[in-house]
Amino acid sequence: MRIRLLLTTLPLLLIAFNTGCVKNAATGRSQFNALSTEKEIAIGTQAMPELIAGYGGVVPDQALRDYVTRIGMSMVPFTEADYPKLPWEFTFLNSGVINAFALPGGKVFVSRALVERMTSEAQLAGVLGHEIGHVTAQHVDDRLTRQTGLQIGAAVIGAVAGQSEVTGAVELANLAVTGAGVYALKFDRNQESESDSLGIRYMMKAGYNPRGMLQVMEILNAAGGGGGQPEWMSTHPLPETRIKRIAKRLNRKRYANIDTDPALGIYENRFQSQCLNRLKRLPPPAK
Repeated sequence: MRIRLLLTTLPLLLIAFNTGCVKNAATGRSQFNALSTEKEIAIGTQAMPELIAGYGGVVPDQALRDYVTRIGMSMVPFTEADYPKLPWEFTFLNSGVINAFALPGGKVFVSRALVERMTSEAQLAGVLGHEIGHVTAQHVDDRLTRQTGLQIGAAVIGAVAGQSEVTGAVELANLAVTGAGVYALKFDRNQESESDSLGIRYMMKAGYNPRGMLQVMEILNAAGGGGGQPEWMSTHPLPETRIKRIAKRLNRKRYANIDTDPALGIYENRFQSQCLNRLKRLPPPAK
């Protein structure tokens, strides 16, 4: 009976994984879609209220919230396939914790503590573009596919040994497909590099100098050097090699004119007047 279960289950798993593989329009990679678009939107929507509350709510200034949304939405039309149609939301968290993250379905978050360390709008666009890249590259799907695959594989082996049932493992895997579970998933270095590349693509198309991406990574790297890493670095590993990769990319011939191209801006003055000055007038966020 156990051998029959193994012989029955493995082909079904292989068929499911093979038929579920599609080419991602943003990355060009073939990947397994663990989540439907509807499920991605539902997960992001479900998780938003809890995460916002956990980070001290939103910044208590509608103009500042609109400012962040405007920058994020300026890049959305340049995302691929049907991604511009997602119900994108860009949330400005009133938190003293340095962080930025994204949930499936187009939910992007950035903290006040991170924005206050920036000096330009291009840097903010770099962070938001990077998080948009996690959504369009379907990195949560990648992580869930690996996690679920490992759990189901272990369950099949356990079932043969008489230690578990496959259905029980599938239920266990499904626990990860919740708002909290998805938020806790960590991206690997390749996924971070891929999101950097996509973020640079989106911010340039929206009219931002990609040096903003490099600058904000340097800001984050410096923030992690004073004892105790920013929370952002717990889910977004930031090794020196990643900064070097971005710098190396910007040294390529195709980026030779980014500092003289009038279509690409850093927008320091606008960031100062429309964002930082208003933030300074608000009471500090709760720690």
